[in-house]
Amino acid sequence: MNIFDAIILGIIEGFTEFLPISSTGHLIVASEFLGIEQTSVTKAFSVIIQFSAILAVFFNYKDKFTLSKISLWSKVFLAFIPIGVVGFIFSSQIKALFSINIVAVMFIVGGIVFLIVEKFFIKEHSSKTITDVEKITTKQAMIIGFAQVFALIPGTSRAGSTIIGALLLNISRKASAEFSFLLAFPVMSAVTAYDLLKHYHEFDEANLLVLAVGFVVSFLVAFVTIKLFLKFLENFTFVAFGIYRIIFGVLLLIVFN
Repeated sequence: MNIFDAIILGIIEGFTEFLPISSTGHLIVASEFLGIEQTSVTKAFSVIIQFSAILAVFFNYKDKFTLSKISLWSKVFLAFIPIGVVGFIFSSQIKALFSINIVAVMFIVGGIVFLIVEKFFIKEHSSKTITDVEKITTKQAMIIGFAQVFALIPGTSRAGSTIIGALLLNISRKASAEFSFLLAFPVMSAVTAYDLLKHYHEFDEANLLVLAVGFVVSFLVAFVTIKLFLKFLENFTFVAFGIYRIIFGVLLLIVFN
């Protein structure tokens, strides 16, 4: 992996981490096109640039990272528990699922689910719709947490799973996206800490330079993407993402088969 690869992967990660289109799936596909061998170092690199994207959440939502928001964060951490437990217990089985075909199929399935939810379930302007992320209940947070477990399947999308779970609970698109942003923080922090402890000795000076470039690029792109995504949701639905997922998944099946 060289600096050019790091920039490309950093852009892809920063742009896709918070959109419901699977950052992991896009990184797997991009690595295939760039001819990057999936070693323990490159896998650790992917996790670390994901964490840099997560830092963009902190800088976009600094007002949420205070002691006065302890109630909100207690719900976020409750929602984190299911994926933390399942991911830890079945880590080896999950790693075995990383393939282009599985990513492609899950892209298509996720896209269809988004279209169905938007068609039949969304009532954005209902008087019962929760529009403030802090009004999400503990029970709803737990349900969203269980929905997030599906994201362990490559191509499903962590953001997509959590947003779908929230939408089905009559939470607005914007609040669903914001809870997904906040929930990404403990999830990716835990994954990054684990991978750093496991692979830190494999980064020499050359690798550290590549890592630094990817880290900065991913952070900057993610910071802007969060703002643009929320602006997009003020006027549009998730239908475009559903269509994109289906088209992208079909193209993957054609190209790689």
